[in-house]
Amino acid sequence: MKAVFEKVPQRQWESFHCEEIIGPDYGTRWHFHPEFQLTLAIRSEGHRIVGDHISRLCDGDLILVGSNLPHVWHQDKANASSGSGVHAIVIRFLDIFLGNEFLGKPEMEGMRRLLRKSSRGLQITGKTRDSVAEKVVNLVGSHGLARVLGLLDILSILSGSRDLRSLASAGYAPMLRSEDQDRMERVCNFIQDHLTEEISRVELSKVASLSAGAFSRFFRSRMGKTVPEYVNELRIGRACKLLSEQRLNITDIGLDCGFHNLANFNRRFREIVGTTPRDYRKKFATASGN
Repeated sequence: MKAVFEKVPQRQWESFHCEEIIGPDYGTRWHFHPEFQLTLAIRSEGHRIVGDHISRLCDGDLILVGSNLPHVWHQDKANASSGSGVHAIVIRFLDIFLGNEFLGKPEMEGMRRLLRKSSRGLQITGKTRDSVAEKVVNLVGSHGLARVLGLLDILSILSGSRDLRSLASAGYAPMLRSEDQDRMERVCNFIQDHLTEEISRVELSKVASLSAGAFSRFFRSRMGKTVPEYVNELRIGRACKLLSEQRLNITDIGLDCGFHNLANFNRRFREIVGTTPRDYRKKFATASGN
């Protein structure tokens, strides 16, 4: 299933788009756009898909979606027909909404990190969710400078928060932006090129020009997980893509993603995604309207 490009409406007097949705559904398909998107589901029941991540929607759900990351919010038809429907607020903005040089300022480092992290989609939880949700609601009625300052206030809170959880799998969106980018790119390119094969720490340490011990520490400190964890996420991310786009046999998909038997594929898939490959395929088809 191919995501479609969506042109975000923006009026001449605004530097970013903010709309309140009240109706039977969200009125969108599986799509992407260059704007970053912050969505607060005040009232909603259904599913949302961000990249290759599917989750049940519930009241208060708050998500930041990165630039050009495919996504869709899908309201359950039963609830739509019962009259409850959707009440949500969606904010869409470009990283240059205050000019080409704004994010380049030294004080904007935290915001730059936040927007990079959003390339996989971020679920906002805990006290941060409560605080930001209130500010999102207030933004709907804001105008002029107060409107711009309101969005900056929201992004500032998110930039300093630890209540953020990545959604799409590690391999779905680029996440390499650090002082060691060249080394990490060599390692990750090697992993991608040999994803269906056995990948040893010794091989990867040679690619990184580090000792085996130093490489393990280096990789975990930069990626926040071990090599096996990362490789499994990439393989499962590839499997999610194949399950959503093709009708290949599930056993063949597992083999194509580097799993040598169906039991191991099912076990790793459930550990990372929370469901079986078969149920994931059914849920994806239902949630995306296919």
